[in-house]
Amino acid sequence: MRPIIGDREYFEGISKIKYEGKDTDNPLAYRFYDKNRVVAGKTMQEHFKFAVAYWHTLTGVGSDPFGIGTKTFPWLKQEDPYKRATDKMDAAFEFITKLDLSYYCFHDVDLIDEGGSLEEFSKRLDFITDYAKKKQDITGVKLLWGTANLFSHPRYMNGASTNPDFNVVAFAGAQVKNALDATIKLGGENYVFWGGREGYMSLLNTNMKRELDHLATFLHVCKDYARKNGFEGTFFIEPKPMEPTKHQYDFDASTVIGFLQKYDLIDDFKLNIEVNHATLALHTFEHELQVAANHGLLGSIDANRGDYQNGWDTDQFPVDLFEITQAMLVLLQSGGLKGGGINFDAKLRRNSTDLEDLFYAHIGGIDVFARSLLVANDILENSEFVNLRKMRYYSFDTGSGKEFEEGKFKLEDLFQHALQNQNIQPISGKQELLENLINKFI
Repeated sequence: MRPIIGDREYFEGISKIKYEGKDTDNPLAYRFYDKNRVVAGKTMQEHFKFAVAYWHTLTGVGSDPFGIGTKTFPWLKQEDPYKRATDKMDAAFEFITKLDLSYYCFHDVDLIDEGGSLEEFSKRLDFITDYAKKKQDITGVKLLWGTANLFSHPRYMNGASTNPDFNVVAFAGAQVKNALDATIKLGGENYVFWGGREGYMSLLNTNMKRELDHLATFLHVCKDYARKNGFEGTFFIEPKPMEPTKHQYDFDASTVIGFLQKYDLIDDFKLNIEVNHATLALHTFEHELQVAANHGLLGSIDANRGDYQNGWDTDQFPVDLFEITQAMLVLLQSGGLKGGGINFDAKLRRNSTDLEDLFYAHIGGIDVFARSLLVANDILENSEFVNLRKMRYYSFDTGSGKEFEEGKFKLEDLFQHALQNQNIQPISGKQELLENLINKFI
């Protein structure tokens, strides 16, 4: 893939990022991500399907609740919304192709400002997706997933599909229709629902059951429309426990899976797991991956990290090799992602203001995943990791334990077994040994 430059080159002096090996001193090169290297039967590119997040990367100017933005992106300077949107897309595809990646993700409003009416928004979205299709055709870059922003506009202050005002629910449906049309038009491989304001601030004014019923009905009509119009990909739900609501209905992986099962959505939906959302739910990243994988619903990943000192969603780029190695152990042992990829839903720090910082951040995140894959695969192939964990459960492999697993034991049988085996000796979990093992391979 050759970098594509639009009317102007936004990232001057930066050429295509290449793999140069772990010993390179070039900060604009991959040290571990060799996209064609085969690991555990697949290339690195196939394992990860790395994607650039349109929102943080192209529109994240560094604003926070205490101050305005600190970055002046040249592709955001035009006053005309159409020209600003094409400039932004030129910059996006230049960035993606210079990183030598094959995927991107977007919300509808990331692509172009919505305008003053639904009719105008539809017109604008059609215009910019025409432009995006040309870019995709030229470069071979693909859309990993699309979605609709149903949380930023004031109309959604009380939720979108769970809003107590049906007019808002209908508008949300119209917006999703347009976003689905855009995703289908661009050959999007998946579609994401994140319940940004699907939750509540207070139960005093909330009929929770009714709102959950509405959410399920909304997802069914969206799914049915997409299937009717040729969408063959997977729908993802992205769990998060809070922010911006006090309590979100998609709290964590277990909550979402229970919801999908209850409302007969399990056949069409899988999960998009975000690292920082997992830790906000007081879980580890690998926990949420494992829960989803246990149900065959591990669809995709939003890669980032939180800050251990901050209790909110900081969306920092991933750097923790130990953490990501544990995640890769889950991925490799569960067969990998089901349809999705690794989307960098992460933003530069407020004081990282140079355009080249966008490259440093993505290169670092890509390399930590690639290196973790190598480490995890080495652990699985050349250590006692699998056997040590298996041996913890040896009592269920034969005899009475095996009969219990097979459902052949009654409670009375458990009682009789206990009577005959009362001299119970503690068996070590060897946690420290396993932690040391991971560090040895790192």
